[in-house]
Amino acid sequence: MLQFPGSCDERDAVLACKRAGEARLVWHRGTDLTGLDAIVVPGGFSYGDYLRVGAIARFSPAMGAVAQFAAEGGPVLGICNGFQVLCEAGLLPGALLPNTGLRFVCRQVELEVASTASSFTRGLATGERLSIPVKHMSGRYFAPPEQLDALEADDQVVLRYAPGDEPNGSLRRIAGVRNKAGNVVGLMPHPEHAVDPLTGSTDGLRLFEAASGSLAAA
Repeated sequence: MLQFPGSCDERDAVLACKRAGEARLVWHRGTDLTGLDAIVVPGGFSYGDYLRVGAIARFSPAMGAVAQFAAEGGPVLGICNGFQVLCEAGLLPGALLPNTGLRFVCRQVELEVASTASSFTRGLATGERLSIPVKHMSGRYFAPPEQLDALEADDQVVLRYAPGDEPNGSLRRIAGVRNKAGNVVGLMPHPEHAVDPLTGSTDGLRLFEAASGSLAAA
């Protein structure tokens, strides 16, 4: 679990990961990922969201190590700000722009599983619904039309907002995407906030369990 100055969801993400295995924090200056089987880039406001969301975090020493980890096939999950960082780093396609309403949104949303060909959605069913919260100001997924078509053709759209429940103006209702290899996934909703019945949903836990199951089967 990476931790940047400005991260605010890393400890919840650690607790979520511990429900499916073990977890520890890696400070943004760290480059030693020895012993880690998967990496989570958490939500928050890395480096205060100065310049552009995720733009500074992309240059942190830890992200250089994460890029190498991903290139070697290691599972990487970017949540909200972590998704923005992975896009800025070129580990995922597209960009996250300000919401069309130009307001911060924080609410529960319904998602549809669009692809099970990733480390974090294996074991789920295509078309299955998940109830997971969002909380962001810049979560509108964007890519040029030709790139969107390529993502669709390559089965790289992992999650979509359910019809009528799209909170930010994302093109084609995209809530999460994967790289071509399927080991790097980014999503704007916060699965770490949907792992306990007290929150009203445990659907987010299934993404962490999917990754744990994939590692166990490897």
